[in-house]
Amino acid sequence: MNYLCNGNELPEGTSRGFDIDGLQVLAVRRAGQVHVYQNRCPHRGVPLEWHPDQFLDSSASLIQCATHGALFLIESGECIAGPCEGKTLNVIACGEDAQGIWISPPARD
Repeated sequence: MNYLCNGNELPEGTSRGFDIDGLQVLAVRRAGQVHVYQNRCPHRGVPLEWHPDQFLDSSASLIQCATHGALFLIESGECIAGPCEGKTLNVIACGEDAQGIWISPPARD
C-alpha cells in the first residue's frame, strides 16, 4: 500500500489529484467514503481535471472530464454521459485508517 495523504486533506465533497511514482490518480470523498481512480479519461486518455484538484461537476455529484464533458459516477467510475458512455475509469484500490488514505497501485508491465 502506498500512502496518498492524511484523511483531513480530502474533506467531504472534494477531489484532489496526486502523482504516485508517475501514476496520475484522483481521489474523491463522498458520503464519508474515499474513491480513487486513475486520472485518465477512457475516451482519449487525457487527464480529467479542469484546474489542479478540480475533477467534479458544478454540483460536486459527478466526476467530469474537462476535455469532453463526460460525466462519471463517483462511486463506481462508470461514464453515464458523453463520448465514453458505458466505459469506466480505472479503479485504484484504496483504504483509510488513522494514519491516512492508502492506495494499492496496479502492477506495471
